[in-house]
Amino acid sequence: MKTPYLLIIACLFMNLLTIHGTHAQVSNEQLLEEIRDLRYRFDVLEKAIDDVMWHKVVGDVAYIDKLFMAGPPPRGAEQSTTLLGRNPIKFWTYVFIPKDIDPSRKYPLLVFSHGGVHGDFNTYYTHIIRELMAQQYIVVAPEYRGSTGYGKYHHQLIDYGGLENDDVHESMLMMLDNYSMVDPRRVGLIGWSHGGMISLMNAFEHPDSYKAVFAGVPVSDLVARMGYKRPAYEMDLFAADHHIGQAVHENIEEYRRRSPVYHAHKLDVPLLIHTNTNDEDVHVLEVENLINTLKAHNKDFEYRIYDEVPGGHSFDRMDHRMGRDIRFEIYRFLDKHLDPPRPFRNVGEMERAAYRY
Repeated sequence: MKTPYLLIIACLFMNLLTIHGTHAQVSNEQLLEEIRDLRYRFDVLEKAIDDVMWHKVVGDVAYIDKLFMAGPPPRGAEQSTTLLGRNPIKFWTYVFIPKDIDPSRKYPLLVFSHGGVHGDFNTYYTHIIRELMAQQYIVVAPEYRGSTGYGKYHHQLIDYGGLENDDVHESMLMMLDNYSMVDPRRVGLIGWSHGGMISLMNAFEHPDSYKAVFAGVPVSDLVARMGYKRPAYEMDLFAADHHIGQAVHENIEEYRRRSPVYHAHKLDVPLLIHTNTNDEDVHVLEVENLINTLKAHNKDFEYRIYDEVPGGHSFDRMDHRMGRDIRFEIYRFLDKHLDPPRPFRNVGEMERAAYRY
């Protein structure tokens, strides 16, 4: 299966070598940069394939669309001398609408933020989308700035903990403006990892817009996170020139500003947090810090610290029995606040929706 990709890479590499031989002015550094940039082109190809797959894996239960919209201008827009640098950024967002809804009625909306420092919303979430469609939630899933699959420029627009939160909120406002069947009184946030962080930040900043938020294994404290991650994680992904541009010890306040734990005092929305003691990505200490801070501010919320559930960081997105049972509990929490038309009565109903048996 890998052979075609290797052939493509080899052909592209030979073309670059030919160009290099023909145009002596192209330096070795420029050639290497061209080769490194090929990954963004392959990401675009992979994204196109996965977009087709969405119709295969959930097309029987959902109308699937992908909308083009705009978020705030990129960081530093006030200093930019170009239209590209000053204009609102453009990005795509997925919309999933259950096929069996009545367009004349109102339905709850879930704003679903994907995870990953440079992740994307892909068919990894197949069973969760099927479960949400069965309960008759409408789902919007934005490919906010920094998401993978849209080329180098979009990739380097990343603003982790910053303007990406506004992109996600704009996707919710777009749904209210354009889909009459969305009930503005029943809008919730859901996400895991980086997506859990974005969900928290939007709940903190826009409490009047959301009725419930689930944050699974959420990135919670970037200051602590940089302390236990490998140096390359900080330097390559956060301190990069196209991103924050400084390490945490150089600008600790900027990392605090982007961390949910330092905004916990703003919570005024029903919240459920999940974490797992064997999480290999977002260490339990990071989420416990958020939980303890919320308690210190006397906030009313729900949480569960799971003990070494198989799957680590992905434990409640797994297809094993425990993963299914935990997702059912997440939906029970959302049911209380968003009142979906067809809540699951038991895990068996959820399994038939997700796995077709």
